[in-house]
Amino acid sequence: MKLLDLHNLSQKRLKALQSAGIHHPEDLLDFFPRRYIDKSNIRPIKMLQEGSEPVTVVGTVKSKQVTGYKQKKRLEVIVQDQTASIKAVYFKGWRYFITQFEEGSLVALYGVAKRFGHYFSMAHPEVDVLKRVEETAKYDTLHPIYPGNKHFSKAYISNPLIKDWVAQILKSTSIPEILPDNILKRHKLPTRDDAYRTIHQPKSTKEAEEALNRFKYEEFFLFELSMARIKNIQITRAEGAILEPGDLTRQFIKKVLPFELTEGQKDGLSDIRSDLNSGRQMNRLIQGDVGAGKTVVAIGSMLMALDNGMQAALMAPPEILAEQHYQTLTTYLEPLGVNIRLLTGGQPAALRRDVLSDISGGGCQIVVGTHAIFQKKVAFNRLGLAVIDEQHRFGVKQRNEVLMKGDNPHLLVMSATPIPRSLAMTIYSDLDISLIKGLPSGRKEIKTAVRTDKERQNVYKFLEQSVRSGDQVYVVFPLIEESEAMDLKDATMGFEKLKRHFPDFKIALLHGQMKPDEKDGIMKRFADGETDILVSTTVIEVGVDVPNASIMIIEHAERFGLSQLHQLRGRIGRGSKQSYCILMPDTKLSKDGRYRLKKMIDTTDGFEIAEADLKLRGPGDFLGTKQSGLPEFRHGDIVEDRLLLEMAKNDAWALIKSDPELESAGLGGLKKVFEPYFRERAEFFGIG
Repeated sequence: MKLLDLHNLSQKRLKALQSAGIHHPEDLLDFFPRRYIDKSNIRPIKMLQEGSEPVTVVGTVKSKQVTGYKQKKRLEVIVQDQTASIKAVYFKGWRYFITQFEEGSLVALYGVAKRFGHYFSMAHPEVDVLKRVEETAKYDTLHPIYPGNKHFSKAYISNPLIKDWVAQILKSTSIPEILPDNILKRHKLPTRDDAYRTIHQPKSTKEAEEALNRFKYEEFFLFELSMARIKNIQITRAEGAILEPGDLTRQFIKKVLPFELTEGQKDGLSDIRSDLNSGRQMNRLIQGDVGAGKTVVAIGSMLMALDNGMQAALMAPPEILAEQHYQTLTTYLEPLGVNIRLLTGGQPAALRRDVLSDISGGGCQIVVGTHAIFQKKVAFNRLGLAVIDEQHRFGVKQRNEVLMKGDNPHLLVMSATPIPRSLAMTIYSDLDISLIKGLPSGRKEIKTAVRTDKERQNVYKFLEQSVRSGDQVYVVFPLIEESEAMDLKDATMGFEKLKRHFPDFKIALLHGQMKPDEKDGIMKRFADGETDILVSTTVIEVGVDVPNASIMIIEHAERFGLSQLHQLRGRIGRGSKQSYCILMPDTKLSKDGRYRLKKMIDTTDGFEIAEADLKLRGPGDFLGTKQSGLPEFRHGDIVEDRLLLEMAKNDAWALIKSDPELESAGLGGLKKVFEPYFRERAEFFGIG
């Protein structure tokens, strides 16, 4: 069957369907109802009562007229049964609805009845044209309501017309199954054919939910199947050097580190050691809250490479963060005689040539830098392990470029942005994941409080006392310059006010519109203790450690996302001092705004905060547009449907483990659908 075979399908209607992505009959089957209505509650018009529950009335069209002027034009239709009459009123799309009513015809109206004086009225009721009253027997089933758009309205594509088209397609189509029989039976899922018929023609809400769950499971299953095959290809293709910890690793942990490793750090190193000893290329994500000690785990991992005569590389996004990593590694590893070099895009040409020569000659054991260290010009002598910090700033393709560098180096990626389990199962499915929980000894939990603008003078007194006792302060604003559209305090104006209020203090301004060198200079002076108060936008969300910075004031805190507030708060509390985060919201707080601030006070656990933020904002907004790798699921929600997602993942990974190419009998339908789906995902992941 072709789309053009459908009844009453004009060229205008065909174009309208195409605007919604409907080009084939199967596309129309995938055009799921957005909701269902139950028309079975049929009432005589005289027995109607005003309320919020929709009802159905059946009667004869007595009259219709268009009244009003210009934008206030409306269609009014009088429908009468044996007991009384009711007025149906249409404001939008009245030109279409006027064609649905013929005087003397029998119609069923479905909507909410409202009383106006002595008569009842329905605004924009659903209308069915009937031949006889007995047709209302079909109202024992649910009625699908399909999504609409302006093109549908202009082409007079009504809900009944879409229902009719779908019924035509279902009558002439048999839909093949793609899920294995054992999965259908184990989870009691309807067949694909039954699910399509039920989703468009359900007899009950329960039936509709069961059909929708089938499709949610199916799209989760296809995605996880592709992730499992990608992982399988990576494991099959890439052997990795076997790396064992030696003297450098042991000396670092037992003699150099001034503290005991936390249990989380020990577990992370144990996972990494197991990977490095497997003979397969490691591809692992270390997730830890801000301040959890991921860098120490990364150093331990890199030393395992050095213990086996290989090089290691650490990549961090902005130059200032790369420089801080370089300084940290130098402090820790200089006593062990390790040769560490820094490579960034802004280095003088002569120094850069010297670093590149040292890397290719093998004299450089660890190179630290920005993206520059994985450019084609950089030739490693024997790269054994690559570490990527702040994973959320890089896409999947960049990770795979690193995996292809040199002779299959092991890959360790780190993220201080807590990702809830349900989200990690999707965007990081190609990675093995280790979680580092808990804080290193000596770190104190940050105290968080909410203060109003009326309490500002008390906040400033506290700030002044803290600075005079040697502490440094962040003051964070949501905007750079004043915006008329949003009544927010901006960083520039806040900077000027603070300078006037604290003339004796050294105050600096930092924002994202500054040039990189200027930003790095301001941040470096703050890190060196030359600045008392740093007024900033969210550019400091991911940045260098300033152990002496123990106070943070966040202006208009209600405007920030939960995870963003937590990341900002993570800039303090890096030393042994007690740290304080003061949230200063606007006086007009929304329900979500109050919830976010309360959550910040109640917990400092980044994973708990991330779960709450994900529920508030959804996956797309939670990650932001820069995050790559997140699939767009049409039916499933990875937060609400996490149990289905986990079930699909377990089934998919088990299937790929037993039958990587889906060659078994009974998998023909699945393979036909999966192969083009997989090619698209594999291309995205850089796998041929």
